[in-house]
Amino acid sequence: MQREEFQQQLWLDFVHRHPDIGALDIWPDSIKPEYLMFLTLDQGPFRSEKLLPSLYHQGYRRIKQYAMADRGLLVDLLLPPDGGAAVMLAELQANSLPPLHRDLLKCLISQSHRDDCKGQNLLAPCRPWNMPNWPTFERLLEANPLAAWLSVMGPRLHHVGFNANELGETLEAVCEGMLMQGMAPQSGRHHAILPINPKLEYHYYPAHAQRMVFADGDEHMVVLGGIALLATMKSDQNQRAAEQLLPEYTLCQLSA
Repeated sequence: MQREEFQQQLWLDFVHRHPDIGALDIWPDSIKPEYLMFLTLDQGPFRSEKLLPSLYHQGYRRIKQYAMADRGLLVDLLLPPDGGAAVMLAELQANSLPPLHRDLLKCLISQSHRDDCKGQNLLAPCRPWNMPNWPTFERLLEANPLAAWLSVMGPRLHHVGFNANELGETLEAVCEGMLMQGMAPQSGRHHAILPINPKLEYHYYPAHAQRMVFADGDEHMVVLGGIALLATMKSDQNQRAAEQLLPEYTLCQLSA
């Protein structure tokens, strides 16, 4: 799979899952995301170390690694050679969950379909295991919202981030446009998956709740993913916004 094909596949699946985001017409289609946040977990073939070789083959280069024990996450930042969208590969550590919740998640993963657990299919947006029932989703949500998200979505693009500096508008103007489109920002500094560098201006917009059918046939409205808008300080233009996204205290030594 080529890099352009990979990014297009992620984006098409993302807007299919989030038609409210796909319908936004605030900026031209030619504007590309600053980063793609791909969420996976440290189990079996879905571990980051199993996904990285395919990303390297597409030309991505891992330049930073971060650890967030309070979120149970390890994150790799990968940049392409052409200045395109960066990939933030976020891996949920199952052992960070309480034993009961960890076992619930592992039980789901054990149902994974064999064809979805090898080769390029590992990067294809899908849920390789069966849909959980609603009580399982609720229990995972109590332990860690990312575990609940993975249970119904599988390894997938969680959200995309756009750099307002590339949109030809101020961040305030773009945010006002989002409000006019019916998108309200999430409050607080801990947005989406990750803590955010306080040096950045950052707003995260959860997608509208969607109706999902769970294993027992019952339907529930759940919020899955979103879109982020960010802007860098003028004094920090020597680095890409994606390189400045996370706080410095989360940076760890890059493993081999």
